[in-house]
Amino acid sequence: MLTRITGAAMRGILVAFLIAMPSLLLRESATGSTEIVALMALLGGLLIFAEYYSSFPSFIEFREAPPLNRMRFLSLLLTLGALCLMARHPIDPTGLTSLIYGLGFKLGNALDFAYSPVHLITLMLPTGTRPETVNMVRAAAGLSYVIGLISVGCFFFTIHIRNWPVANGAFNVWVNLPLFDPTTGGDVVHRLQRDGRVNMVIGVLLPFAIPAAVSFLSAALNLTDLSNPQTLVWMIGAWGVLPASMLMRGMAMLRVAELIEQKRRRAYANAEALLTA
Repeated sequence: MLTRITGAAMRGILVAFLIAMPSLLLRESATGSTEIVALMALLGGLLIFAEYYSSFPSFIEFREAPPLNRMRFLSLLLTLGALCLMARHPIDPTGLTSLIYGLGFKLGNALDFAYSPVHLITLMLPTGTRPETVNMVRAAAGLSYVIGLISVGCFFFTIHIRNWPVANGAFNVWVNLPLFDPTTGGDVVHRLQRDGRVNMVIGVLLPFAIPAAVSFLSAALNLTDLSNPQTLVWMIGAWGVLPASMLMRGMAMLRVAELIEQKRRRAYANAEALLTA
């Protein structure tokens, strides 16, 4: 009981810190929304605490199948942290902010080619945007996209080299997939494979679809807000992390479907062996 409470409290504190981090690192660009950020951080921390403290899962997937959720959290933490340091560079330049901004600038320029997601991000900016803002958006998009790709690669390594999730013990579908009902629909393996492929397709298309959707809705959206560091951090961070998270979820569901299919084959083989014995 004590271990469960401590683990849930630690996760809640980390999530609250993650939500508040941009406001803490970019105080100079605060827009009077400190109270709202504090409330969101508190609600997010309490929600995560309640979910991990409860014995019955409600909506967080792969709760007992580390390190998937840890890798997702770390990817978001690294993305927001790096973007915050990059956005802080024009306000309060230091050696660390210069390093992060230089890395993002190089990655952004390297990935800014025709039809690339980074190029589409810069194209969605309205005409007349200041060159400093365009350069910052390009650098932030390049860095965020690379962090997302690295996180997907690390999870691929975890699945195929570390034998996730069976290396951690038995995989409980009910606990780790609380929103998936195995008793409805068709075959469980086919449904998991379908959902996994759909998630992976969405994860691949999102970096291209989000800039296109934003450009289409540019009349209703004020894209000049990207000149605000906190807005830049959250928008580009979500653009980079969400597709990577969808890809990791798709890979995880395909892996679970593969494990169930392997277990079925072993069961059928054992049944045939008993019948022929």
